[in-house]
Amino acid sequence: MTHMPEYVDGLPNIAGQEATIEKALADSRDFAFLPSSHIDFGAIKSCCANALHMHQPLIPAGGSDLQTAEIIGNLQDMMGHQDIGDNHNAPGFQWCYKRIGEFIPQLVGEGHNPRIMLEYSGTLFHGLRQMGAHDVLDALKNITVNPDYARCVEWLGMPWGHAVAPSTPAQDYRLHVKAWQHHFAALFGLDALKRLRGFSPSEMALPNHPDVAYEFVKTLRDCGYQWVLVQEHTIEQPANGWGPEQKHLPHRLDCTNSKGETASIIAIVKTQGSDTKLVAQMQPYYEALSLERWDLAGKSVPPMVTQIADGENGGVMMNEFPGKFMEVAREASGSRTPMVNPSEYLEYLASIGIGEADLPAAQPVFQKMIWDRMKPGDGPDKLAKVIEACKKEDHRFHMDGGSWTNDLSWVRGYDNVLGPMEEASSAFHERVLAKNSPTNENRYRKALFHLMSSQTSCYRYWGQGLWTDYGREICRRAKDIVTYDYPG
Repeated sequence: MTHMPEYVDGLPNIAGQEATIEKALADSRDFAFLPSSHIDFGAIKSCCANALHMHQPLIPAGGSDLQTAEIIGNLQDMMGHQDIGDNHNAPGFQWCYKRIGEFIPQLVGEGHNPRIMLEYSGTLFHGLRQMGAHDVLDALKNITVNPDYARCVEWLGMPWGHAVAPSTPAQDYRLHVKAWQHHFAALFGLDALKRLRGFSPSEMALPNHPDVAYEFVKTLRDCGYQWVLVQEHTIEQPANGWGPEQKHLPHRLDCTNSKGETASIIAIVKTQGSDTKLVAQMQPYYEALSLERWDLAGKSVPPMVTQIADGENGGVMMNEFPGKFMEVAREASGSRTPMVNPSEYLEYLASIGIGEADLPAAQPVFQKMIWDRMKPGDGPDKLAKVIEACKKEDHRFHMDGGSWTNDLSWVRGYDNVLGPMEEASSAFHERVLAKNSPTNENRYRKALFHLMSSQTSCYRYWGQGLWTDYGREICRRAKDIVTYDYPG
């Protein structure tokens, strides 16, 4: 088995072993979870699935001069300045990143059958290692590679730098997806990589511009993913433009571009609500308790109530989640409403003859308005005109994508950050990607590391001030590195 080092020339292993990654994904088994699930899906009435999203950005804060400061993890900076703002939460955050690695072995040791999905950004992985939090990564590795625990934990892929898909250039987003797979395989091994099935887009941001959405899904499929987690209000039924009716069943997300090409992937629907409170109090379990089996493609199947939340932010997540997770795991194990992970659920559906084609269709929100006015294949020029016409007809219409909140755009109002981001991306594309530069060179990793670090959502979400300065500075470095290391 090929060994992938976690660091190469002082940088995280984020590129250079694409062939190894592709071979591992091609060798992955159809059923990676169901054979060891210990769940009789034919006998249960319903189930629930919870995911924990973990992220800390990288910031130029390792020194007093912004232009020369070392790029470090935000958690490390918080640890060093616990007297400022909310930084006193830093030790609690660090425990949040580790604690699921303690809960799963305890519950399994008690004879229970817990489940959790985990999604950690590449910037967090690097930041934890850089600050010496080896115990956190060791605890995560134990529940990932130990077969006694691995059946309970499903890792979700994500963009390495926590980039938001609607406003990140498609070629860059693909680099984020591949970089995360590199980093994950280097941390936890190729066997763990082979079990990757699901993808969680940062901020639950699903592109709804037809051409961007198509590239998003195509990237996921090309990188081996079988399903994606989506927010309920970011998708619609193609026939009528309404939201999903059977939100506790998987859907087939069909994304067609202006050229008439279609890319599809299974969508697991996360329902709306106050995410941290719902997961901290294990609401999906209690909702699932009230449900009975539903009909899907002529067969009786258990509905799956799904939620995701930040795994560390907020008092309810830091303080209430541990006790409630343990309580529900003990109560649900062996019951008719167990905890599950989506991939074992999808494997069960496949085992009884239900495939992607049998699932209810969905598309990104507002696309019905577009396809009512043009046909797939009419081209990007016609699409641009239709979009402008739709904006004039309906003030609610937008092509900014949908995310975890209806009132936050990841595009509007961030020109002072998006400008430098676009400059860095353009320079990387012209000087590196367009010339097919080798991905196993240190200069490539260095340029890619800075480009992806600059594209984290934090530099937009926090709007103005220091975070904007951080984002602009990393963009500057990314552009300078590309210009210096790839002259001409």
